[in-house]
Amino acid sequence: MNITFPDGSVRSYDKGVTAIAIAKDISHGLAKKVMAARVNGEVRDLLRPIEEDAQLELLTFDDEDGKRTFWHSSAHLMAEALESLYPGVKLGIGPAIDGGFYYDIDLGDDRQLGQEDLQQIENTMRKLAKKGSKYERKEISKADAIAYFQEKGDEYKLELLEDLKDGDITFYTQGDFTDLCRGPHIPGTGQIKAIKLLNIAGAYWRGDEKRKQMTRVYGVSFPNNEMLDEHLHLLEEAKKRDHRKLGAELELFMFSERVGAGLPIWLPKGTDLRERLANYLRNEQVKRGYHPVVTPHIGKKELYVTSGHYEKYGEDSFQAIHTPKEDEEFLLKPMNCPHHCEIYAHMPKSYRDLPYRVAEFGTVYRYEQSGELHGLTRVRGFTQDDAHIFCTADQLKDEFLNVLELTTSLLKKLSFTEYTAQISLRDPANPEKYIGSAENWDKAERAIIEATAEVGLKTVTELGEAAFYGPKLDFMIKDALGRSWQLGTIQVDYNLPERFELEYIGADNEKHRPVMIHRAPFGSLERFTAVLIEHTGGKFPLWLAPDQVIVLPISEKFNDYGQKVVDGLVSRGIRAIMDERYEKIGKKIRDAEVKKIPYMCIIGEKEMIAEEVAVRKQAVGDMGSQTIDMFASMILAEVDAE
Repeated sequence: MNITFPDGSVRSYDKGVTAIAIAKDISHGLAKKVMAARVNGEVRDLLRPIEEDAQLELLTFDDEDGKRTFWHSSAHLMAEALESLYPGVKLGIGPAIDGGFYYDIDLGDDRQLGQEDLQQIENTMRKLAKKGSKYERKEISKADAIAYFQEKGDEYKLELLEDLKDGDITFYTQGDFTDLCRGPHIPGTGQIKAIKLLNIAGAYWRGDEKRKQMTRVYGVSFPNNEMLDEHLHLLEEAKKRDHRKLGAELELFMFSERVGAGLPIWLPKGTDLRERLANYLRNEQVKRGYHPVVTPHIGKKELYVTSGHYEKYGEDSFQAIHTPKEDEEFLLKPMNCPHHCEIYAHMPKSYRDLPYRVAEFGTVYRYEQSGELHGLTRVRGFTQDDAHIFCTADQLKDEFLNVLELTTSLLKKLSFTEYTAQISLRDPANPEKYIGSAENWDKAERAIIEATAEVGLKTVTELGEAAFYGPKLDFMIKDALGRSWQLGTIQVDYNLPERFELEYIGADNEKHRPVMIHRAPFGSLERFTAVLIEHTGGKFPLWLAPDQVIVLPISEKFNDYGQKVVDGLVSRGIRAIMDERYEKIGKKIRDAEVKKIPYMCIIGEKEMIAEEVAVRKQAVGDMGSQTIDMFASMILAEVDAE
């Protein structure tokens, strides 16, 4: 049989050859590094036989799927350690996640796991890893799988088996540990050289607050200690940049239990930052022919039934709002698209009116589980920089390219230089997850693939990640610490125009359906701001900083001159404030550094007499004395250059 590699080369092997054998045939060095294999698009164990012609990609720890395979195998190793240390422990799920892995466990009501227990578990994992046990895959009948976990008394695995079909069930065994798992796994535990268990948290079984709260143990692992040390260093840096910590220190946003969990409140400085981001995009949209609109925060239930959002988001939405009128229900809007469809339908359209572009910074609401809320990155109310473009099929490609240009220019403006565009397509094995015809899906997916190829955009393709109404292009942004975040999105949709019966009159004087593009370059202002805070460490570019300059009089007798400096800067369009406190100048400078204000103007008697300011740049130091006009011109030139 023939094996085709990513570079297009082809080699012949006997049927039943394994990917690890192929790796050894290529290079013994490669064989030591490889973690898993992608065979005809499916990530599989290296030890699993290949029985037919195949496209083969060998995955190392540098590949995302190779890394996830390594971390999932490490979760199984941790479960083995837990079973050996705590006989009778019951196991939930143990997936790989971004930045490592976890396992949900139930130690019973009379035992608890504390932070102090992690070292012992770690040590046990290392001992087990050194045994070099193979991860062995075994297909098993549903009846035998049920019998196995009934004997163990593990109700969690038995519940998971209820959703599985006979013939689709596999066990994996390493050493004395066997788990229900579809895999894949690395060849053996000996590849796991460096381990660190990070923390413990509570987690409701299957994310249901009405179910038992289990103990979730988080960890990370690597093929060598150097990689672990580097990762732990990045974690420390991430703590310093945590947007929740910096958001409080910089007085950007807050949360209030009285208002409600997951509902952010923007403070004055945060509002200024948020509005500056929004205004930048508003100006760019006006240049590109978008019409600004505003729609209500609620809509009748029937609106979201028509759009399909009620079916898909109903369980994740807030409870319906019942009015005094019988059987009348409203919902907090989970998306802006249905409202924009109604705007399109408000007036008849001809092909001469297209493309028709409407844009809104619209706040939407979803009832996320309390355990999933996290600062600004996972909230219950968030504002999308939403726009919808209604166009003809012939205009689709150009409109998609225009949105691509807008999105990439915005990322460049904010110094996000490393990103990959993820083409998110249907899961062909689960067509029931999506609305609309296969023909429309084919056209929409083809438009995205062709447009991204035309501009040479770096892309990856993920099956099953599409929205329920259409395929999308998600921008995966790398921050200053190398972490990946999903931010902006562009989606092609033939289906909502069908559901809302949207029309335009074509050049042939016949009625036609428009195509709809959903786009949000920021994604949401909340999540984007959180990522921006962590990317910059709170040191925003000068054009975006809420306060660009702080004037620091060395004593109160220079406050009047300080105010004159502030007024002169403000009159030039520079955002300046003054620290009037009766504090020593050293403390004022330190506090301004903590607040990450880009420039300080220190003034004393010498500066007042000369009508100058002593300039200090944040994290750089003294820059000498300048006149107010010279300093203002320098600031404005720097803003223009950004």
